[in-house]
Amino acid sequence: MATVSDITVSAAINSLSALLFLVAFAILRLQPVNDRVYFPKWYLKGIRENPSTAGPYVKKFLNLDVRMYLRFLNWVPAALRMPEPELIDHAGLDSAVYIRIYLLGLLLTCLDPPVSLISNFHLPMLIILCSLKIFVPIALLAFGVLLPVNYTGRNFNTMSDDMKDLAFGEIDKFSISNVPPASKRLIAHILMAYVFTFWTCYVLYKEYKIVTDMRLHFLASQKRRADQFTVLVRNVPSDPDESVSEHVDHFFRVNHPDQYFLHKVVHNANKLAQMVEQKKDLQNRLIYYTNKHERNPNKRPTTKAGFWGLWGKKIDAIDYYTQEIEKLSKEELAERERVIDDPKSVVPAAFVSFRSRWGAAVCAQTQQTRNPTRWLTDWAPEPRDVYWNNLAIPFVELNVRKLIMAVALFGLTFCFMVPIAIVQTLANIEYIGKVLPFLKPLINKGSVKSFIQGFLPGIVLKIFLLVLPMILMEMSKIEGYVAFSALEARSAGKYHLFLLVNVFFGSIITGTALQQLKEFLKQSPSQMPETVGVSIPMKATFFITYIMVDGWAGVAAEILRVVPLVIYHLKNIFLVKTEKDRDEAMDPGSLLWPITEPRLQLYFLLGLVYSTVTPILLPFIIVFFAFAYLVFRHQVINVYHQKYESAASYWPGVHHRILIGLIISQITLLGLLSTKEAANSTPLLLALPILTLWFHRFCKKRFESAFSKFPLQDAMIKDTLERATEPQLDLKAYLKDAYMHPVFKGGEVAMMDVEEEDDDDHYLVATKRSSRRGSQAGTQEGSPEDRTGGIYAAV
Repeated sequence: MATVSDITVSAAINSLSALLFLVAFAILRLQPVNDRVYFPKWYLKGIRENPSTAGPYVKKFLNLDVRMYLRFLNWVPAALRMPEPELIDHAGLDSAVYIRIYLLGLLLTCLDPPVSLISNFHLPMLIILCSLKIFVPIALLAFGVLLPVNYTGRNFNTMSDDMKDLAFGEIDKFSISNVPPASKRLIAHILMAYVFTFWTCYVLYKEYKIVTDMRLHFLASQKRRADQFTVLVRNVPSDPDESVSEHVDHFFRVNHPDQYFLHKVVHNANKLAQMVEQKKDLQNRLIYYTNKHERNPNKRPTTKAGFWGLWGKKIDAIDYYTQEIEKLSKEELAERERVIDDPKSVVPAAFVSFRSRWGAAVCAQTQQTRNPTRWLTDWAPEPRDVYWNNLAIPFVELNVRKLIMAVALFGLTFCFMVPIAIVQTLANIEYIGKVLPFLKPLINKGSVKSFIQGFLPGIVLKIFLLVLPMILMEMSKIEGYVAFSALEARSAGKYHLFLLVNVFFGSIITGTALQQLKEFLKQSPSQMPETVGVSIPMKATFFITYIMVDGWAGVAAEILRVVPLVIYHLKNIFLVKTEKDRDEAMDPGSLLWPITEPRLQLYFLLGLVYSTVTPILLPFIIVFFAFAYLVFRHQVINVYHQKYESAASYWPGVHHRILIGLIISQITLLGLLSTKEAANSTPLLLALPILTLWFHRFCKKRFESAFSKFPLQDAMIKDTLERATEPQLDLKAYLKDAYMHPVFKGGEVAMMDVEEEDDDDHYLVATKRSSRRGSQAGTQEGSPEDRTGGIYAAV
């Protein structure tokens, strides 16, 4: 078990690491050669220039202006200076609301600190203003009430006489485990549980209302976008007489005669997209070897013909890649023509655009036919949010895919208990020493023990979790979601479940079993729950070390951007020839929602659970939220470039997961009190989860519809304003290529063959079928709107 000295060692290592990362960042960001790494967002907006050609820089690579080094911390007030409305215009609502999650604890009278205060860099006062909304008030109450109650309980002194092998540290004396069973002191924990629950729900309600208003205002004031006029139609029924394109056109001309405008069918171009990516990779290799030859004209570069150029016969690299590109270009052209001409490449889905936002809202938010499994409509993702590969998946496969991935997630989650047990072995290494005495000489060394228990468990767990988000993202892709935003939301949900089961419950269960191994073996079954109840709060020391590794040093490493820095300079050396190439070499990255949001939820969970159990953990969480807010605000302003804008559609999930953490904290306290002979408190605490579930249901009915539906009133207002301010708007030119597959854009053949023209002069819908009433096809269809010829009436 980690002691105070172990925690001190961990705090020293992680604080020093964070400080070194910040100092390195402050220096590297000032160098002209790194400007595109640390300020790519401004380059993408066309606002920033290369500092090597302007300003007080003496050399191209090194900044020799001493005055700037004296102000190397000016990035801190700069990150805080931009007000929230400007941040939304600059980075989008998704980024601005993400930053608000860190501020979900801000105990503020004003969300934006005075500019004069920031300019004068009164950082201590600024941090006081930016106190965390949820956890600072909870921490103040917990430290003022619960910490003295726990520390003066002296239960460990009594229990150590009866349980000789019971191990506890100085920090554990601040936990509820130090309160004797059936003590009146437990009333304080029950009262604080109510106070913490009501305060958390109050803050969540206010934040939900604010974010909902922000979303509606953002949508109302947002510039015209193609997805405002477009719906995605899936599971289009087959028709023996008409193609998918003709079928879609007829259906919407009849059922949305006044609002339907045009459509774009979806082609299965996955193989073509792979060819395009492969060709791009070959072109990068050709550029690399061409640049290499230009630097040394006397020697032709060579490569090997085997896999990735690692083995095989040596050949001329420039000639080889030139021939490969020419060969692949011919195959690409043939595949492009096949996709366009082959009716089998068209999948039963289409992007249908309407003449107004109101018409799109009506279609997206209503059932189209009597058969609820056909002609399924939903809001189309914005064009850059579309994950084209999954549009080719047959709709009937989706439920099967989701079932398979659910089973796989279950297996993966519980298989990961093995590395969790390894981590907990490191966290409880002295108990392993009792079982394996030959390790005692190593364990008894104070410095080694402090390093292993205070730092190593957190870093090992961090390493184990690095690969997991990539696996979960691939699982979400297999499930068939058609938007990057949906993929990231599903991956975040899986990762949150994984952290909840493995990192939280897994660490507690495996850690408790190892920590009190002999007690588990000796005690009768009736005594084991008491041992578990005593041991659960004592795992706070492990989570403290994890917070410092992941939340302190990990966040500081995020701002340094070591990997993008190295990759950019490698590309700059081997691939860049022009300024355009240099811009393409930038990797601004994004918020990585599937990783960062579940991590935030883990900290919310730890703070809520241990607020009444071991409040000494709360300051470490507060430091994380304050530090992460500063770092990620800087990154959002200067670095990250989001791939899409969902207008904070993810917020209901954030709210839901915080409430899950709150309910777990209530159940945990209920279980702990049951081991302390406080059965009379059970009815009082049972009310808390019930009230929290009622609160969740209330917020769901009150706010959630604003995140899935667009009010018809707002849609009509935007349409009316647009018609009044832009009467000559050519909406057809704006929409016709918005949802064209990226591999077709820029190609003349694609523009001619893929575009679905709309004819405004069609007052009578033409159809190839003379009559299908009573036909075999009609009988099989089974839905009146698909099997009658008369349904395609005059428009």
